[in-house]
Parts: sequence; C-alpha cells; structure tokens
Amino acid sequence: MSEALQILQKYWKHDSFREPQEKIIQSVLSGNDTFALLPTGGGKSVCFQIPAMMLNGICLVISPLIALMKDQVQNLQSKNIKAIALTGGVSQDEVIDILDNCQFGNYKFLYLSPERLQHDWIVERLKQIPINLIAIDEAHCVSQWGNDFRPAYLKISTLKEHFPSTPFLALTATANKRVQEDICTHLALVNPKVFTKSFTRENLAYHVIKTEDKLFKVQQILTKNPQSSIIYVRNRKSCIETSQQLNQLGFTCTYYHGGLPSKEKEKNMQSWLENKAQVMVATNAFGMGIDKPDVKTVLHIQLPENIENYYQEAGRAGRNGEKAFGIIVTNTSDIDYTKRQFIDVLPDKKFVRDVYVKLNNYFRIAYGEGFNENFAFNLNQFCSHYNFPILKTFNSIQFLDRQGILTFQSESTEKISLQFIIPSKEVIRYISLHPHDEPIITNILRTYSGIFDVETTINPHLIAKKSNCTETRVEEVIDQLTASNCIVLHAKNNDSSITFNEVREDDLTINRVAKFLEHQNNLKETQFQSVVHYITNEDSCKNKILLAYFDEITKKECGICSYCVSQKKANPIENTQSIIKLLQRKALSSREIENQLHISAEATIFALQLLLENHTVKINSNNQYYLI
Repeated sequence: MSEALQILQKYWKHDSFREPQEKIIQSVLSGNDTFALLPTGGGKSVCFQIPAMMLNGICLVISPLIALMKDQVQNLQSKNIKAIALTGGVSQDEVIDILDNCQFGNYKFLYLSPERLQHDWIVERLKQIPINLIAIDEAHCVSQWGNDFRPAYLKISTLKEHFPSTPFLALTATANKRVQEDICTHLALVNPKVFTKSFTRENLAYHVIKTEDKLFKVQQILTKNPQSSIIYVRNRKSCIETSQQLNQLGFTCTYYHGGLPSKEKEKNMQSWLENKAQVMVATNAFGMGIDKPDVKTVLHIQLPENIENYYQEAGRAGRNGEKAFGIIVTNTSDIDYTKRQFIDVLPDKKFVRDVYVKLNNYFRIAYGEGFNENFAFNLNQFCSHYNFPILKTFNSIQFLDRQGILTFQSESTEKISLQFIIPSKEVIRYISLHPHDEPIITNILRTYSGIFDVETTINPHLIAKKSNCTETRVEEVIDQLTASNCIVLHAKNNDSSITFNEVREDDLTINRVAKFLEHQNNLKETQFQSVVHYITNEDSCKNKILLAYFDEITKKECGICSYCVSQKKANPIENTQSIIKLLQRKALSSREIENQLHISAEATIFALQLLLENHTVKINSNNQYYLI
C-alpha cells in the first residue's frame, strides 16, 4: 500500500490513513464490491479517490447532493486532479461535451446524480468511458428505511450489467442493520467486503441542557469553551438573528445559509476556518465537505429533524481527537414547536399534486413538455402567488426533488449575462497582454458565438470546467474584462433554481410516487419520536441512546455525557456550603450563583431550596439570595 500512502501524502497532506480506510482501499484495488459504513468525519471520499488515482481510467461517483458534488470537484481541481460534475440544468449539448471530455480528456473523476442514469442515452455514453470504479455516495438513499430515500438509486444496480468486472463501492455515514442489508441487496453488490466503524466518538461529550433562557446558556458555554464552534439553527432568520445577538454579546460570530451569495458564503467560511470568527451560526446547508479539526463545540439551539442529521452535525466537533461537545439546548416548548415545524407540515398526496401542477403553470410548461428546462425560482413569491403555506410547499418540492421529478437548488444562484463591446482584434490584443486569462476568454468565445452581437447569459460553472479552473477564477477574469471596458456585465441573484427532469404529466407523475410519500411521512414521524426520546430520557447515557438508534448495543456508559456527569455531580450538601461562602460576600441571583460555581441550574435550585427550608437564606426584592 506504499503507493496509496504516497498519494495520500502528496495530495491530501496526511501522513497515515484512518482506520479502516486502508483496508477499504485494498479491497477496491483487489476488485471486490465493497460496503463501507464510516460515521461522519471518517474520511469516506478518500476511500474511492485514492484507488481511482491508482487505477487506469475514470471513477464514476454517484451522489444525490449537488452542493457536495461541486465541493468535491473543486477540492480535486485545487489539487490539479481532473474532475468534472454532470449536474442538473445542463443542456444536452453541454452534457455531450462533458462526456466527450471524460472519454478523451484524461479525466479521473466524473460526478453525476442518480437521476441521470434514468436516461438510456447517457448510460450508453458511459459504456464508452473507461470506468475503473463506481462509487455510490450517500448509499442509504437506496433504502426506503434510510434517511432521504431516492427511488433513482434503485436504477444504479443496472450498471452491473454494463460493468460486470468494475468494483462497486457503497459509502454511507448513517445506516442501521436493516438499511445496511438493503444497500447491499438493492445495489446488487456481489459478495461484498463489509467494513463498519463504531459510531462511538470517545472524545465527544453529548449533552442535553434544559433552560428557559437559551441565549444566556449559549453565552455561558461559549465563554467556558472559547475555541471554534458551530451553532445549528433551523432557518435563515434564526441564523442572522442569533449571529447578531452573539456579536452584541462580544463574541466574534459569522453565519451561513443556503440563500447567501456564493462570494459571501466563501468570505464567511474563510473567516471561521481561519479562526477570525469563533462561532459559525448555520442552517443544515453548512457542513458538507467541512473538516475543521479544532471545532470544540457544536450547539443545536433548535431540535434537529432526526437522529441521523444530529449525529452527523454534532460529529463535526472534536475531529482532532481532543475532548469536544455536542450540545442540544432545549426548553419546554421545543417539542410542540418542532412538531408543528416538521410533522404538521408534511404534505399529503393532494397537496403535492397541487404544488406540482402550479409549478408547471407558474413557468408556463404545457402538458407533455418541460424536460430539462431550468428556471430561477423564489419560494416566497411562488407561495404568495398561490397562497400556499411556505413550509408545506418547501417539503413538497423537496419530495419531488428526491423522487427525481425535478431538481431544486435552494442555495442562491447568480445569473451572469455579458456582451463584448470591443472588436475581436482588440480581444486578441487583450489576451496577448493577459496570457493567463486566455483559456477562459477563449472558452467563453467558443461556447457563446453571438456574444459580440447580443448580451448573452453564460454558465460560469461550464466555463470553469472547460478551462480546468475554479468558478472563482472565471469570475475574476470577467471582473477584469469589465474593469477594462471590454464587456458589459449584468448579474442577477436568484433565491434558488428548479430544473424539471421529466415532461409534465400531472396525475401520472404524482400517482407513480404517492406510495413513497406515505412511507416517507410515516418514517419522519418515527424519526421525530426518536429525537423526543433522546432529549427527554433522563435515565440513560446519551451515547448509549445514540448507539442503540444505529443498532450498536453497548453496556458501557461514556462517562462524559450530560447524564453521566449528572450521576457524578457533587453532593448537594457541598453545593450548599459553596453557596454560603459566596453569599458571605454579597447577595446574588440564582443565575449568578450557577455561573460562579459552574454547576447546573437544577443543582443550584435544589441547593437553594434546601437553604430556604433550613432558614439559612432569604430572597430580597431583586430576586437575590442573602444570608439570614
């Protein structure tokens, strides 16, 4: 495995593999179908990227997450590794160009969504490409019992007919025993080598903290642990508000959500990665591909949707092996609020049909048409137009996305249109003065032939792929051309985009997927009850509860979670004595006592009740305790 280690050191700058990465790589290189369950932070991508680098040909990576595909492609390109992604909203001509590049351009990685495999002509083109490995990321999506089931994953097994000797590698971070068996069966893996890693994170302390003043508790936690932190919230409004509140309290804080323009995302991300900002407040749009080893604390101040998401998000803490914390800060109203937010807004078949029909009407798509058409989309405007509830509509569109009927990108997109306003000979002169910009300018001119005559909308992602560079670099060149008065430029930010992957068929479309909708809704209710159990159970180790959810049973208690710590907390008599010493100096509120003694709110109140009953202390008009 010395060659694999050399590649790891050269491109990924790591000196050694994590267990069991090396064994997985060896299994793939031996030609075996392989299943790998590596909890978050386990380094799944390396398990297919390194063997693909060692083998002749190209690795086909199937992933449902457009943002993750783009992130991995950019990471590979930054290492001078040729990678390309076939995402939604790309015209057939552009798809052909991409596949030609894969066949003749010495690329090492082709990323595509499972929905692409439903088009026979794309599969026929894939058969002409020298594929050395087929990696299936987020493989739990193949199981109806897995989080985010996608029927398109069921088509992946047909690739076995066309690539019988090519090894399959299925990867997931969250799958119980039932889902693991489904993955191996539905992907038609042949005698797969199975590698699983325990879900236990021995350095990660899981805490559930109950309080009616979340902001004060967060302030306490971040003050006590001033290292890098993430706070997860449910929506963009909470994201901005929480960030502002923490900045006002003196913390360095930034934020991240799907609606931010790409440049602002990058700026905020860098601020946090470079520790210029202690805290990143984010929605679940944040986290894919993030491997910051020194995150000390991951806080959830609103309940997560399911245990799978919580485990992955909390698992971004402590990847350097040092003690870290995954904390849910909750209050008495959270369960009802979260039920209204997650369960009460699950759409039924009729509502999903209404949303689908109205989407087609909204974009003036006729029956039997619409395939591969892409539109800028603003969810709030759409809901306002048809008087639809926003959350229920969002869930309907997400369901249609997971079924492959459409592709919904909820992150901000920037539509760029430009026109050259100088003669072609002046463009040649400009290129001679800026030779490093030549590939990008040349590809713009070749791809958009009428760009001298009319203002033309361009696709920076496509130009970046053709020029073998990043989108950021393309934007830099366009900015330079604008500053030099070579072009006129217009850019318009859109809230999101929708690509229709099928022709419009209304009832035929919805009836086909209705059974999946009912199953998904039942599964989401079950998953939510698991979250409720996790936060309300006060009789078990939190780590044991999480492990049991993933069918990993242990009798050992972790010793560091909120339950285990509560079992070891100081004797109430010791707390009363400590409080008496404090009150000898001056009167204090219960919060001030809790803060100074670093004991829980429950322990503080219990000790104060003892002192009140024994007539040792009284409360003044300022709600402060003082010695009698």
